[in-house]
Amino acid sequence: MDEIYMRRALELAALGCGYVSPNPMVGAVIVGPDGRVIGEGWHRRYGGWHAEVNAVSSVRPSDEHLLEKSTIYVTLEPCSHYGKTPPCAELLVRKRFHRVVLGTIDPFAKVRGRGIAMLRDAGIEVRIGVLEPECRALNAHFFTAHESGRPYITLKWAQSADGYIGLADGSPIRLSTPLTSVLAHRQRSLHDAILVGSGTMLSDHPRLDVRLWGGNNPKPLVWDRIGRLSKNDLSCTTEPVEVCRDASVDELLARLYCEGITSLLVEGGASVLASFIANNTWDAARVEIATDVNLADNGGACAPHIEVEPTIVRTYGANRILWHIQGLY
Repeated sequence: MDEIYMRRALELAALGCGYVSPNPMVGAVIVGPDGRVIGEGWHRRYGGWHAEVNAVSSVRPSDEHLLEKSTIYVTLEPCSHYGKTPPCAELLVRKRFHRVVLGTIDPFAKVRGRGIAMLRDAGIEVRIGVLEPECRALNAHFFTAHESGRPYITLKWAQSADGYIGLADGSPIRLSTPLTSVLAHRQRSLHDAILVGSGTMLSDHPRLDVRLWGGNNPKPLVWDRIGRLSKNDLSCTTEPVEVCRDASVDELLARLYCEGITSLLVEGGASVLASFIANNTWDAARVEIATDVNLADNGGACAPHIEVEPTIVRTYGANRILWHIQGLY
């Protein structure tokens, strides 16, 4: 039965997708001694109440006396420190829950294992690891960031059927369809930040926003290692852009992690994408192929090459999207 209730907690957690980062998505389900669900909640927005608080708040006054005999299912270890909200582990101790079932331990250094210890010290039975792979995959960005010390990296580009991403003269060419453009903006909304190179900024003047999809705009970053850009070159983005002068991929990612960025979407151009691939520093790559477009005769820039075979392939009209995965997903 634990798996059934944890799966429901995962469904609830996913409702926070796009709204809670850099926090993880978390869901909670409270089950009374008779097997009846008496409370549910999820982390709805960054800075707002956590899943456990919302679940406890949803319990009817007539059922509050049941909490001492109830089990709460939470997809992630309850926090044990004071941040934007009080510790959830303290709340569970105060409500004297009989049992706590967790999907996985929190990798964040300020929490890791401390919430569990707080619960057990209070005499609460704790089970850990129910649907753990699913709980980790749900928060792939969060786990990768705190276990690797760098943001989760998604590479993204569109290419012609014969493997080119642009024209020889550098002029823009549209390889995405209206539908796949919407899907691309959805991916933007799921990342904390978006990165392009100075060449892409100069040639394409991208807005780097999610205007085709609801959600939060990622933080726009431009990697300009040699100082090509002027202030006027940065006026096209919807949000204020940050110019990155970091000398290497590792240096850039270490700094972004220290700034609290847990996920980064790298959209190009070719040299920036090649830098991440050569460094083998990426977790997922979204490659869109316009199967009815060939650019070899134009002598344009070649698309990056990835050795990892695609895990997911989706067809949208004449275009295909291939997902290459080598990290959590």
